[in-house]
Amino acid sequence: MTSDRLEQATARTRARPPRRGRSGGSRSGVLGHPEFRLVFAAAVVSLLGTQISYVAIPLVAVSALHASPGQVGVLAMLSTVAFLLVGLPAGAWVDRLRRRPVMITADLARAALLGSVPLAWWIGELSLIQLYVVVFLTGVCTVFFDVASQSYLPHVVGRDRLTAANSALVSADAAGDVVGRGLGGLLVQALAAPVAVGVDALSYLWSAACLWRIRRRESPPGPGEPTHLWREMNQGLRFVAGRPVLRAIALSGALVNLSLQLILTLLPVLFVRDLHLSAQTLGAYLGAGGIGLFLGARLAAPLGRRLGQGRTPWIVGALLGPAALAIPFVDHGPWLWIAATAWLLTMAQIGVNNVILVGFRQRITPDRLLGRVNATMRVLLFGALALGSGLAGLLGQFTGTRTALWAGAAILSLAWVPLFCSPLRRDG
Repeated sequence: MTSDRLEQATARTRARPPRRGRSGGSRSGVLGHPEFRLVFAAAVVSLLGTQISYVAIPLVAVSALHASPGQVGVLAMLSTVAFLLVGLPAGAWVDRLRRRPVMITADLARAALLGSVPLAWWIGELSLIQLYVVVFLTGVCTVFFDVASQSYLPHVVGRDRLTAANSALVSADAAGDVVGRGLGGLLVQALAAPVAVGVDALSYLWSAACLWRIRRRESPPGPGEPTHLWREMNQGLRFVAGRPVLRAIALSGALVNLSLQLILTLLPVLFVRDLHLSAQTLGAYLGAGGIGLFLGARLAAPLGRRLGQGRTPWIVGALLGPAALAIPFVDHGPWLWIAATAWLLTMAQIGVNNVILVGFRQRITPDRLLGRVNATMRVLLFGALALGSGLAGLLGQFTGTRTALWAGAAILSLAWVPLFCSPLRRDG
């Protein structure tokens, strides 16, 4: 697709009159929108809880259940493999349903699943098998929630304010990284890892309550033409595969997720077992990435205006991507600070991409295909996470934890190249 055709496709999606809140198109106007405030409130607390579990669940396996690096890799893989198994049909199903009830049901199911972990630990029956099952089924619920959520957002704010809305949500995600992962480390150290997982369960109850309070009903999905599940899934695949820009976004995102998971899967093992650092230090290190994610999300819109929406992601990637090569040097003393700074810069790049590229994808996709296109992208991106987790476990088990970190850093430093080689290189 040429730059001119790209602009025409984007313009066509903006033809519908925008939905207005009480303010204009600025990010403050988005936060002034009553329905978006509830979506945002749900996201803030549930993201905080998710980041607590991000630290706590691997530490439940390592400290409470004495899991090996290979078992930690399996645990991380199970948290994302659900996207490979049910991602595409989930997109087709979501396009047949109203999105908000799907999100509420997924939140309630995740609360029940994660709540079983501290309960089983309290009565002395917690096992690695239960942790595997909880993580996998929670991942299945997350598939449906994420696909429905990304498809629900244009209904809430209108397509003209998706960049502002995504910026607010990515900023909330980043704040959750900073506060949640630091708090997760504190809770694990002060209480116990299973108790921290219970806090995440409560956060999903809060999210469900906020979404339930949204009163404006969605329109029922259009009847469309009778079709079969496979044919519906194939429509989403063809839409992504048929557009060079979406192919480049998918490939770049998959490389980022693969490399991140190679690094993140074994960080708890490296910090707690190999370097004998505290869970609080691990939480603070991961929280530095949250600061970077927040900065990237806040800078995405002004950078997009100055450099161009298409050029910004690859320019930022070329400038900040090589910083990832310092991450594998993490150790005691100055190298801990150097690696943390590299992690911050790496996540700043990802924060820019999350705002600009996700918003672009939502704008150019027709409403009737949003669920399926989002599901297709999530299958590719989370499939890369599952592959990265499994590969990290194998590398950690047979060659050492730092090998996985080096592999992840090398891929991460070059993940911007597919964007540069796509029509985004010329699109302003």
